[in-house]
Amino acid sequence: MNSTNNDKEPGVLLMIALNKVKQAGVKSLLVATTVAISLGAASITQAADLKLRMSASATAADQRAVAMEQIFGPMVSSFANFEGHWGSTLFKQGTDLEAIARGNLDMTITSAQELAEFIPEFSIFSAGYVHRDEKHQKRVFAADLMNDLKQKAEDELNVKLLSVMYLGRRHVNLRSTERISTPADLAGIKMRMPGSEAWQFLGKALGTNPVPLAYAEVYTALQTGAIDGQDNPLPNVKIMKFYEVTKQIALTGHLVDLNYIAISSKIWDSLSGEQQAMLQGASDATAEFARQKQLGMEADLVQFMKDEGLDVYTPDLAAFQKTVQDAYLNSDYSKQWKPGMLEQINAL
Repeated sequence: MNSTNNDKEPGVLLMIALNKVKQAGVKSLLVATTVAISLGAASITQAADLKLRMSASATAADQRAVAMEQIFGPMVSSFANFEGHWGSTLFKQGTDLEAIARGNLDMTITSAQELAEFIPEFSIFSAGYVHRDEKHQKRVFAADLMNDLKQKAEDELNVKLLSVMYLGRRHVNLRSTERISTPADLAGIKMRMPGSEAWQFLGKALGTNPVPLAYAEVYTALQTGAIDGQDNPLPNVKIMKFYEVTKQIALTGHLVDLNYIAISSKIWDSLSGEQQAMLQGASDATAEFARQKQLGMEADLVQFMKDEGLDVYTPDLAAFQKTVQDAYLNSDYSKQWKPGMLEQINAL
């Protein structure tokens, strides 16, 4: 057999494409993706008859959804049809993991907070000020210390975690004009947080009165005064237009937020080794694409928010860090963490 590109194994083709990404930068990701798809298609004889339905709370304009549609879908199209359902239109927010466990859903973009509802050890990643930045986040996910948690997700939920997505640094976004300096200034503030127990605890650790509310309902709740504020990364504030109904952003950076691209373990196990390599590579490329897009947006959005009339400032971060970390260390959450795991994370 000759060694033309069309005869290479799909896994080799994927590595070629990803190497092009590393060499040329994220702007060439779509080009490299096309190379992998076009070269690999000839070596895949099976029709793309596998449907991969994903449900997630992200809107269609969110970088996570954009990356899944533009990167992941094309990269697995030789053996699977990707079908994204955004804005929790297929399953209610917070129920996607259960849907996968029941065999009713194929993929989702999930959070540590949602996973912690079933596997309490994941709550360490919902704690404030644990990850230092997006690079540290990637190192942690790839480290051996994650192996037991990943295996538990497979064993208990039928969920395989493929890649970690950087969602951005979360900040406090309020309707009021009065600046805050420390968590004490947030006493009595009705802060929207997602509904899981882990999210609600984070809201309390910040000093607020957390209110569980679906993501799609936040804008109206801010507009009507049903809530006083919300916390999200700056790109989300722009995409959801929360800046239209709020007055200030305190750059607390209390959580280097993450999501995981997840797939049903049963579906994963049904794939050939070649297909698994292609799907894993597609997931990693998708996460990196979204990560770079998110970082680029964050860098520009402080000025955008100021131009929109919002007061954007940095509060007393030392006070926030101490208050939030003390809240976790003195709670039952820290008792759920694997012994020594926080120290291992800090050492990476």
